[in-house]
Amino acid sequence: MKLLLMALTLLGLTTMADATDLRVASQQARTDFEAAQAEARESQARILEDKTALTEAMDGLSGRVEQLTTDIADLQRHLEELQAAEIVREEQQTEARLDMREYTGVIREAARDLETILSQSHFTVFDPERMNRLAPVLEGNRFPGMEEITTIGDLLFDEMTRGGEVDRRSGTVVDAGGKEITADILTIGPFCAAYSHDGQTGFLRYHPDNRQFFTLSKAPPLAMRRSLGRYMRGDAEAVYFDFSRGAALRQLSHRATLMDNIKNGGPIVWPILAVGLLALLIGLERILFLNRVHANTDRLMGRVNELAGQGDWRGCETVLQHDKGKPVNNVLRAGLSAVNESRETLESVLQEAILKELPRLERFLPALNIMGAVAPLLGLLGTVTGMIETFQAITLYGAGDPKMMSGGISEALVTTMLGLAVAIPIMLMHTFLRRRLEHIVGDMEEKAVALSNIICRECTLVPLTSSRPAASETMPRRARA
Repeated sequence: MKLLLMALTLLGLTTMADATDLRVASQQARTDFEAAQAEARESQARILEDKTALTEAMDGLSGRVEQLTTDIADLQRHLEELQAAEIVREEQQTEARLDMREYTGVIREAARDLETILSQSHFTVFDPERMNRLAPVLEGNRFPGMEEITTIGDLLFDEMTRGGEVDRRSGTVVDAGGKEITADILTIGPFCAAYSHDGQTGFLRYHPDNRQFFTLSKAPPLAMRRSLGRYMRGDAEAVYFDFSRGAALRQLSHRATLMDNIKNGGPIVWPILAVGLLALLIGLERILFLNRVHANTDRLMGRVNELAGQGDWRGCETVLQHDKGKPVNNVLRAGLSAVNESRETLESVLQEAILKELPRLERFLPALNIMGAVAPLLGLLGTVTGMIETFQAITLYGAGDPKMMSGGISEALVTTMLGLAVAIPIMLMHTFLRRRLEHIVGDMEEKAVALSNIICRECTLVPLTSSRPAASETMPRRARA
């Protein structure tokens, strides 16, 4: 009980103490709440101020972004315009470089053509320095300017001016003995040149490599020399000259021989000559063989007919034994071996003998025919190779120098000429031998028919004639078999 009272007392005291604390705490809480609300209002005011500032900043930044976006678009358009302009300028530069390269190529091509003209012109003897004036234009690492173009024009006009003049001046000439002499030189435009020295006159040949005049190895005819001398002395108004620029003079001093043509014909010439030589040997062999085969056949057949008419078959065999290799003899001997057979069998034996002799008679004739067809084809092959060489020379050196193309053209013409020159005799020889062979075969058939008639007639008359020996007594053993 005491304990209960004590507990209740303690509980009451505790409750009173708690109530007092709660009032204090509530007062404190209200104070803190009011302070917190004041602080919150201040914070809210600051946040509103910051929000307003941020909103204004964002609006400013948004405007800046829009401005920057506009600037970027403008810059992008400007960049595209610059890129397009750059492409146009590059195309213009490329076109300009191509034009400049073409311009440079045209000038250098004109310079190379002019170099060829000047090197081939005999006026260079009197002015060798003009080749040196042209040398800078031909340099590959130098751009030709107006000075070089002017040089080309001056040289061209100088060459044209000289080409329209007939001039006489003193100069150095190399005579036929290889000595240099000083003579009066007459130039008739760009066509030809002549000289006069110690009463001797003649034409000159210009050598581009040495840039010197050489006298011709062969003097022109007397009438030409007299006309040239009178003209150089001023006693005549007309003179002979070579308007082909030395071609006629070269032909006058040097005519190409067969060996020269063979050398100029290239490698195809040798097969053509080999075909011609082989065909010649075959033709000679066939002509000798056919002549030997056909020799004295009429006399031989007359003797055989005479003995066969007498029924002397063994005598016929003896006559035919002398020339066993001849086709006519072989055919007749084959016929004599079948004297006891019927006419049909005898004719078949003779025909078989003739057919057996044909391969021997026709030997080498097909090969001769093939050679006659191959020779012009080889000439055509040489023509094609020569033209290929000519076009290669044109591709490499241009068409300004005819000498660069003359080798291929010469090869083409020489091989064609030799091919036809070899083929035509071969075809004629083949035709002649073929006709000769047909004549021999016809002669063999004629002799075979004649022998067949004689054998059939004699075999029919022998049983009726008692004075002649029996066929079995006079026939050789081979015939009886």
